[in-house]
Amino acid sequence: MVTEAERATLFIVSGARGAAAAADWPGWRVVPDEGGDGVAARALASATALLVVDGRDDPDGGLVGVRALGGLAAATGGALLAWVDDLGPLEALHAAGATHFLIDRDDADERLQVARFAARAPIDRRNHGIGEPAEAPDAAVWLSARRAAGDAVGVLRIALSRLDILNAARGRAVGDASIAAARARVTAITRALLGPAGFVAAPAGGEIVVAAAASPEVMTTLAAALDAALAQPLPIGQRQAVLGSRWGMAVSGPDDDAVRLLRRAGEALRDAKASDGAMIRIAGPEGAAPLDSLAIDLHLAIERGEIDVLFQPQARFDSPRITGVEALARWTHGRLGPLGADALFAAADRADLGIALSDHIQRLVLARVAAWPAALDHLRVSLNLTAGDLGRPGFAALFLARVQASGVPFDRLTVEITETGAIRNLEAAAAVLATLRDAGVRVALDDFGTGYSSLAYLTALPLDYLKLDKALACAIDGNARHRGVVRAVMTLARSLDLPVIAEGVESDVQHGLLAAEGCTYLQGYWLAEPLDEAALVARVEEGE
Repeated sequence: MVTEAERATLFIVSGARGAAAAADWPGWRVVPDEGGDGVAARALASATALLVVDGRDDPDGGLVGVRALGGLAAATGGALLAWVDDLGPLEALHAAGATHFLIDRDDADERLQVARFAARAPIDRRNHGIGEPAEAPDAAVWLSARRAAGDAVGVLRIALSRLDILNAARGRAVGDASIAAARARVTAITRALLGPAGFVAAPAGGEIVVAAAASPEVMTTLAAALDAALAQPLPIGQRQAVLGSRWGMAVSGPDDDAVRLLRRAGEALRDAKASDGAMIRIAGPEGAAPLDSLAIDLHLAIERGEIDVLFQPQARFDSPRITGVEALARWTHGRLGPLGADALFAAADRADLGIALSDHIQRLVLARVAAWPAALDHLRVSLNLTAGDLGRPGFAALFLARVQASGVPFDRLTVEITETGAIRNLEAAAAVLATLRDAGVRVALDDFGTGYSSLAYLTALPLDYLKLDKALACAIDGNARHRGVVRAVMTLARSLDLPVIAEGVESDVQHGLLAAEGCTYLQGYWLAEPLDEAALVARVEEGE
C-alpha cells in the first residue's frame, strides 16, 4: 500500500538550478539526484510518486535524464515530468518517455498543480512500447508495421524467474522494484544497440517482449547482450537482487505475420521454462511452417494418406540378427516434405487431434504388421502410447480389441511409454499397462535416465524393458563420468531384472562400450535407419 508520505515524494534529476530545487516544491519531500549511471535504481529506491527531470538550463542534459528514467516510468506505470523553458524539445522528450510537461513560467502555484496532477493521474503504459509514441500501442502493431515495410523482424520473449523466492525473501516491494529495474535495463540496452529499430513492451508480471527490425545475427547479438545484463545483480536501494530468466526467440519466416511470430516466440519460451537446462530456446529454423499452419494441414493429412510408418530395427548386442522393430510415424507434407514425429504430434496437440492421430497410427501399424510376409513374422513390434492414450477411459479394452481385430498376436507387441506420458496420472497409467501385460503385451519405459521421476516409475509401473535414452547412449564415449552414469543405470536395471535397449547407437565405439556395460538390445543407425517394409524384408533376409 502506498503511504501518504510516498505520494508526496518527488525524485528530481536537477539541472544547473538544482541547488534551489527543494525550495521550488513546498509540501513535497524532494529527493534530488545528479543523474548519470544508476539513476533508475536510485529512483526505484526512493519509492517516489513522481519523477521530475529539470532540463531548463540544459535541454540536451534533460533529454538524457528523461531517457534514463523513461523505461522505469513506463515499466511501473509511473509519471515522468519534464520541466523545460519552452515548447521546442517536447516531441523528443515525449519519445524518450516523458508522460507530463511543465513549461516554466516562474509560477509556484502552477508548478505545484502540475505536479499533483501528474502524480495522481500517471499514464499506464505497461502494455505499450517503452519510449515509443502512443500510436504504436503494442508489439504486434509495431511488428506488423515493420513487416509491411518489408523488414526482417525478430522477437525475444523474456520471463523473469525466481520472483516467488525473491518476494518471500525480500518482500513484494523489492520484487516489483526488481522487475521494473530489469525492464529498464532491457530498454536501455535495446535502445543503445538498435535505436528506433527496437521496441520493448512489458505485458504483465515478469515478462518482457523485445521486438526488433533486425537480422537473425543482430538478434543473436542483442540476446547475448541482454542475457549478460540480466545476469548481473540489480541495485535496489542499498541492496542487490538477482533474477533468473528464461527466453524464447523467433525470427520471421516467409509466412510469419506479427501474431504468428509472437506466438512462436511464446512457444519457444514455454519450452525453455519446461527445460531442465537450456535457458533460451529458439523457435524452429527460419522458414519453418508455423505450428498453426501445420495444425490446419493435419486435418487433411490423414485422408490424403500423408501420414505413414517406418520401422527401425532392433537386435541383440551379441548378434546382428534383427529381432524387433520400433514403429515410427512420419508425415510426408505436401509442401515441406518429410516431418518427424515431434512436428506431427505438436501439430496434433495444437489442433486437438492427439487422440485421433494416435488411433490412426495404431491402426496403421497393426494393419501393416498383419500383412507382413513370412520373412518378418518373427519380429516383435514396438509402438508408442501417448499421455492421452493412458488417460483415456476404457483405453486398455479399446486397444486390445483393436489388436485382436487386426490378427496380430498380443505377444508380438511392445508398447512404449515416456515419463511425460505417464506422469499425469501414474495410478491410472499403471492400471492400463497391467491390463495390457495380462493379455501378453510387453511394456517398455522409453527415454530412461534423463527425467526426474525415473526411479518412482520403476516401482509404480509394470515394465518389461528399459530403453536407455539416446543422449546417454551417444555420450558413453565422451568421458569416464558419462560411462559412470550408464553403468549406474545398468546396475539398477539388473537389480530389477529388466533388459535394457540402448537407443541411438551410431558408432563401433558406442556399440562396444554399451555391450561391455551389459545392454541387451540396441537400436540406431549403427544397425539400420528407419526402413519401409520392402527395405526391412531385404535387411532381414540379408542377415539370416
